Amino acid sequence: MMIISLAPRRLFTAAISLAAAFAPFCSGRAQAEMSAWAETEGGRMRLVALAPDAGGKIRAGLQIEPKPGWITYWREPGNSGIPPQVTIAPKSGVALDAIGYPIPKHFLKGGIEDIAYDAPVTLPLSLTAAGDGPVAIDATAFIGICRDICIPFQANLAVKLGPAKQSHPEEEAILAAADAALPKPPSADFKVAAHAMSSDRKTLSLTLNLPGGGSASAPDIIVTGPSGYAFTKQVGGKRDGAAFKTDIAIGRLPKDYDLSGKRWRVLVIDGDKAMETTLAFD
Repeated sequence: MMIISLAPRRLFTAAISLAAAFAPFCSGRAQAEMSAWAETEGGRMRLVALAPDAGGKIRAGLQIEPKPGWITYWREPGNSGIPPQVTIAPKSGVALDAIGYPIPKHFLKGGIEDIAYDAPVTLPLSLTAAGDGPVAIDATAFIGICRDICIPFQANLAVKLGPAKQSHPEEEAILAAADAALPKPPSADFKVAAHAMSSDRKTLSLTLNLPGGGSASAPDIIVTGPSGYAFTKQVGGKRDGAAFKTDIAIGRLPKDYDLSGKRWRVLVIDGDKAMETTLAFD
């Protein structure tokens, strides 16, 4: 199981620190398909995008580079982190359809659990342009970046997109690498074969098919339910060849939460392979 120790930290909440974190500075001039870097104490970020295709679809990415020793967060951050948020200004005429999340690491130290990235990462963004004319994206990105302290980091990032026929190898390489870092969808040899919630909703039982060549130990499993809830504690995991059975301890759910008809997500990391899928509760 990929659990990595991380030094304890405290949440950075002082008003003066928040003001500083929300006023990052930018280095360099914006290029046509990349925004300028916005920087803060623990790292930097920028927006990368390619021109719309014939259907108005735009490939883009939020490129984040934490400094050594710092982390930034996954979709569900763990105990106390800040999940990434991207907002596109309505005047851009561009809609944000989806954010992708490359495979994270699972950090645990004492009572602090983080699901995060400790190295440069690009979050793929799927966008749609409303019209046929030139596209200027005006975005606001909000992330958390942490070491001994956690800094909320907000920045305005803007790009103007040139003609689709023009080649942009650097942007294309960045976005291709981001797509390659995403977990794969389920397959015949790597999937959730069965799942069931206990009647008291305290235990989720999983039966997995794991790929050959994975780790000999238990895979790292991250189950995400309602927004803001991630469950990672395994109980009684047993591996038998390609089959793995385990129970995931489910903590307290929102009051009066109705599980029926809900779709949760599960990320399974087995060695250097990862798969993400949904769990349906009917």
